[in-house]
Amino acid sequence: MTIATAERYAEMLDAAHRGGYAYPAINVTSTQTLNAALQGFAEAESDGIIQVSVGGAAYFSGQSVNDRVVGSLAFAAFAHEVAAQYPNITVALHTDHCAKQYLDSWVRPLLDHEIDQVKRGEEPTFQSHMWDGSTVPLDENLDIAAELLDKSVRAHTVLEIEIGAVGGEEDGHRAEINDKLYSTPADGVRVAQRLGLGEHGRYMAAFTFGNVHGAYKPGVVKLRPELLGEIQHEVWEAAHDGRVGSLGAAAVSSCALPDMPEGKPFSLVFHGGSGSTAEEIAEAVSHGVIKMNIDTDTQYAFSRAIAGHMFRNYDAVLKIDGEVGNKKMYDPRSWGREAETAMAARVVEACKQLGSAGKALR
Repeated sequence: MTIATAERYAEMLDAAHRGGYAYPAINVTSTQTLNAALQGFAEAESDGIIQVSVGGAAYFSGQSVNDRVVGSLAFAAFAHEVAAQYPNITVALHTDHCAKQYLDSWVRPLLDHEIDQVKRGEEPTFQSHMWDGSTVPLDENLDIAAELLDKSVRAHTVLEIEIGAVGGEEDGHRAEINDKLYSTPADGVRVAQRLGLGEHGRYMAAFTFGNVHGAYKPGVVKLRPELLGEIQHEVWEAAHDGRVGSLGAAAVSSCALPDMPEGKPFSLVFHGGSGSTAEEIAEAVSHGVIKMNIDTDTQYAFSRAIAGHMFRNYDAVLKIDGEVGNKKMYDPRSWGREAETAMAARVVEACKQLGSAGKALR
């Protein structure tokens, strides 16, 4: 298996939820970082998720084109071709952090494209898309989520939503580090009441528990992973006392209802995890996190290897004092291989930390 089908993706998510582990979701911005992610998953014998953000998608199309739909489709086409060379792992493709202002120029057109693909009997280009409603009121967030969930069912894709604000900055999206970074159990109940628990379409939820994008020194970010457990417990109780719909509702047409472990009705996503302790990550996964976004750490691993190459070969990569340098050292393939190897190693580390290593579906 290479790029996941809709059914295979559902199997992946169910396996992680049931097995108590999570998939690294690696942000990429180029064919080199995409190759590094694939290499890392293969070396770890792990399935996984590879994703592009709004800025990453535009960058894929080239700076003079700067079109996020074009870049997304180019990314996916390349991924389908290269991933075919890794038959022992399954990879899902995902669009990450689509804020309200980008819906009409990015995720909605992609979903419409995928709906047309499904009508022709084809698999959708992407397996999931994220709606980032963290900057709008919860009611509006869920209204848009419901509309996108309906499209997702018809596109045979999974929707990811975000409830609450993630601090820091990503692709021009900024939030302060304050009490707004913490979702509540009541928020979880409202989500389940509005979107159901799979009977209206499959989705993943990124509830915030102090998450912050970017790189921070220890102590700056105050994570409360226990909050995820409180949200799961409250919604599980609500599903049994009549506050939300029945857990036994019929499946939608695009996929089966999620395989729901007792006490964990939501399939959760962990955003802004750079700098988190191993204990914080493990606790979050124990509460039902099945996807953890990784961007800052893999960016650094990739760029640090390039910097090391340039410093070690300073006189060779620059034409100094009338010399000609060493073409082998400034050939992009020389430093590119080092960068891909370093990033792949960081992906392997993530797979081991999240428990997906060695668990690729057969």
